[in-house]
Amino acid sequence: MVVGWEWDDTLFSGTAAYYERGRLPYAAGLADALAEELRLDGEGRLLDVGCGPGTIALNLAHLFGEIVGVDPDSEMIAEAGRGAAGRGVGAKTRWVRARAEALPAGLGTFAVATFGQSFHWMDRDLVAATVRDMLRPGGALVHIADLKTEPRTVDGMPHPAVPYAAVDDMVKRYLGPVRRAGRGVLAQGTPGAEDEVFARAGFSGPRRLVVPGGQVLERTFDDVVAWVFSMSFSAPHLFEGRRDDFEADLRLLLREASPSGRFSERAPSTEVFVWRKGPAAA
Repeated sequence: MVVGWEWDDTLFSGTAAYYERGRLPYAAGLADALAEELRLDGEGRLLDVGCGPGTIALNLAHLFGEIVGVDPDSEMIAEAGRGAAGRGVGAKTRWVRARAEALPAGLGTFAVATFGQSFHWMDRDLVAATVRDMLRPGGALVHIADLKTEPRTVDGMPHPAVPYAAVDDMVKRYLGPVRRAGRGVLAQGTPGAEDEVFARAGFSGPRRLVVPGGQVLERTFDDVVAWVFSMSFSAPHLFEGRRDDFEADLRLLLREASPSGRFSERAPSTEVFVWRKGPAAA
């Protein structure tokens, strides 16, 4: 858990509806890479912890016989359910509103557990140990995130880059210089060193995979606004009565950065760490 901060149920309040449009996609080859690494055959059970609107779980649904997503936010759970129905996989998916700290919650055992940029919000030692006990022998815990260390320039692309630094400055002008998170703030940001946590929990590994991104994306003003409102540190409710003013100023900033109304962006690669319950596979 983040030192000096307590989770509360407003952390992602109001953000779920903006995820699909605002968030950049994971690399297109993620499912194939995991299928090969974990020898997935369409059977077995997947536990997606901190599933949000089902971003990872739904992209992996064809690789498992059953999907269980867990998230404390009711709007995220509702979006995941709608997404599953739209993809025709509602019959083999289950969405549970609960904090990760409430696991195992009678959910049974699983072949694979995934965390997609959610683990840092949890009581990490408790959750890692609990999830290890929920995995069958030889099961895998998979930690998935955007690769943060690669350059993603827009040189040679038809539109300018999204002015992320200027957007961040505007958020700080409205919400203050310290990162907001629910009803509290994160003066030191979210914790890292996940490898130490998983090792303490008794996992072996990890095996690191990088699934290449790099495809050229075109982003509109609406896409960028959705990205802002999909983030915990700029969730819509944080602006209180000034949300409309903020959005108007944000759109003006974006118009000044790109009069055409379009931005170019390069999709990030996806970094995956696979941890095993028990001795690492050969």
